[in-house]
Amino acid sequence: MAAQDVLGQTARLASSSALLQVLFRVVTFGLNAFTLRYLSRELIGVVNVRLTLLYSTVVFLAREAFRRACLSGSAKRNWTKTINLLWLTVPLGVLWSLILGLVWLHLLEVPDPSVVPHYQAGVVAFGLSAIIELLGEPFWVLAQAHLFVRLKVIAESLSVVSKCILTVTLVILYPHWGLYIFSLAQLLYASVLVMCYVIYFVMFLGSPEATKKSFPVARVKALLPSFVEDETFVNWKEARLTWSFFKQSFLKQILTEGERYVMTFLNVLNFGDQGVYDIVNNLGSLVARFIFLPIEESFYVFFAKVLERGRTVKDQKQDDVAMAANVLELLLKLVLLIGLTITVFGYAYSQLALDIYGGSMLSSGTGPDLLRCYSLYVLFLAVNGVTECFTSALMCKEEVDRYNFVMLALSFIFLCISYFLTHWYGSVGFILANCFNMAIRIAHSTHYIYHFFRESTHRPLRGLLPSPALLLLYLLSAVVTAVSEVLFCCDKGWMARLIHISTGALCLAATLVTMFLSETKLIHFVRSQFLSRYLKKGT
Repeated sequence: MAAQDVLGQTARLASSSALLQVLFRVVTFGLNAFTLRYLSRELIGVVNVRLTLLYSTVVFLAREAFRRACLSGSAKRNWTKTINLLWLTVPLGVLWSLILGLVWLHLLEVPDPSVVPHYQAGVVAFGLSAIIELLGEPFWVLAQAHLFVRLKVIAESLSVVSKCILTVTLVILYPHWGLYIFSLAQLLYASVLVMCYVIYFVMFLGSPEATKKSFPVARVKALLPSFVEDETFVNWKEARLTWSFFKQSFLKQILTEGERYVMTFLNVLNFGDQGVYDIVNNLGSLVARFIFLPIEESFYVFFAKVLERGRTVKDQKQDDVAMAANVLELLLKLVLLIGLTITVFGYAYSQLALDIYGGSMLSSGTGPDLLRCYSLYVLFLAVNGVTECFTSALMCKEEVDRYNFVMLALSFIFLCISYFLTHWYGSVGFILANCFNMAIRIAHSTHYIYHFFRESTHRPLRGLLPSPALLLLYLLSAVVTAVSEVLFCCDKGWMARLIHISTGALCLAATLVTMFLSETKLIHFVRSQFLSRYLKKGT
């Protein structure tokens, strides 16, 4: 597949995924606002921090390394061996579920049953849901490698909608069920997600469309693990790369979910404070989840297909290098401007957003300061996602192994900083520690990118330098909106709030106009790659 075709399909995958995330994060956003009025903060803290951490840890450790290794390189490969390798995620998931389930049940503090009932059932259900989701891993990787955009959109849409509907129904009818509600909803989510992929491939394989596309898997039976006579069970090159990524993924999980591990194992916050922190964290991470994550996942596939892992820039096809450098520069500029916008306007509108969303329970106390700090953290998340996705797609096995040592040291430093900053600054310390963590990871990735392109004429890191006019307008907007917050927000009535909102809207409009005038190359990239399919539908 030509690099230009890969870019087009990758951009469509990213934009479709982003649209999906927008729609269904809005649904879960409303769901959380709804459940806040029916359930206690302690219950929300146990579900969203303790149990979700169990589920995400099992899933991440069992599949992340396999995904990275099996999506590297061309889609043309021995898919029988790749599928065999991917099925190893299931026994690995069972092992992690058993080990971590015992830790969650017997070594961690158990919530008060009168406040958070049915904790043991919740641990079992969330561990089981992780195993169920891993059953769909071979199907997911096949779909991602061949850029099946609609399948991912439909599968995740149906699973999220099913989970939300069941949660709302049970919260209204049986609020006393406690963790049973979220356990059943989580099991339904995993089951629907896997069934969507299974049903699709059962219908697709053997069809005229599959034959037309020369799809490498012809029968449903080929999606099950199988032995081939006189051949190894798995591709050992992929297996060794998986092991390297596994060591890295273990450390990456600690860095990604570090604050939850500190909360869970060191008890620096009670369950109620954990609930407030998680709600604010979910609010602050909306943009990261529905924009940055789809871009990172999709363009990892693009870079991995267009450039060859482990080769220097001189050994690559120069046309592909030029395209990859151009895409990387524009992606960096895109996520940087999104991050700057969130940082500048998030500071002045954090308290208002929390007051509207959850009332005084969120807008008083540390809630506004948490969201303001998270607005800054989003900027770090934005840049790190793109730079790390490029380096992960290009590093050879030896470079991945060396990076693992860096991540090991960083993990230890991060956990120590999290612990001390939390004691000094409360829950805000978690976000400050995350900012430090991301800054170090960005420094490593940008250093790798600089050295990779050093012997070429391309300088993609220039994407981290917005125009001076735009920077000036961001600075003015920050000052104006901060003054507006002091004068009009948030206990002076709705008219004052509307004035504050109008002030921000005017500043944002001026910023966007300046962006359109000064960043013409970026605007063309977004229109041609991300919005082209929607613009064509509208004409």
